[in-house]
Amino acid sequence: MTRFFVSPEELKQDFLVLTGENANHAKVLRLQCGEQVILCDGSGHECLCTISDVSAGQISLVINNRTDSATEPSVQVSVYMAFSKGDKLEHVIQKATELGAYEIVAFPSARCVSRPDDKSLSKKLERWQKIAASAAEQSGRGYVPKVVVLKSFAEAISRGVQADKAILFYENERATTLKMALSEGSFKTIALMTGPEGGFEAKEVSKAADAGFSICTLGSRILRCETAPLCALSAVMYDAGEF
Repeated sequence: MTRFFVSPEELKQDFLVLTGENANHAKVLRLQCGEQVILCDGSGHECLCTISDVSAGQISLVINNRTDSATEPSVQVSVYMAFSKGDKLEHVIQKATELGAYEIVAFPSARCVSRPDDKSLSKKLERWQKIAASAAEQSGRGYVPKVVVLKSFAEAISRGVQADKAILFYENERATTLKMALSEGSFKTIALMTGPEGGFEAKEVSKAADAGFSICTLGSRILRCETAPLCALSAVMYDAGEF
């Protein structure tokens, strides 16, 4: 069933009108009177609606019932990914949203080649959030993950360790696997941190460990920076019973 995201204020009304991009999307799909769609507020609440009128520039809807979204995972996973070259972060934002990530957090680390300035970051962040919203709509999410940009590795460590379980993946780690880290308990919030193309420096890994991060391996093979976070996220969702 077609899904649209609207503001929380709009979702509280008994009658709704789709305008702008939502109305254009509805017309591209050739939605007609009497068809049903789902409206979400992006925060886990949704409504089943019936189209009551289709006219130029707008689509009118009647709300049938309100429910909490049934598509959100039981665990909130924050994906922390160091800045990467090209459009790799865009790819991760899209796919992580589809896989059920709660948020995607971008940050700089010592070996980052890409270091966007404040001006370009503002434009990028707007685009990244749109990518997350589009992926959430396409994949049937009831929540739109927030894309967050941090100014330093230290800030990422400080923020990430607030999760019930914080994990940093390091290619030189051999002893602790993700399975071992997740077997230490049941967690409602998890932070997964991966590095840039060149990986993390040893001193960064030490700082993360001192702060409370579990340092884990993702196996004997070296994964690309855009592969590692999606691999880890998928494994966590499987462990949580989401697949």
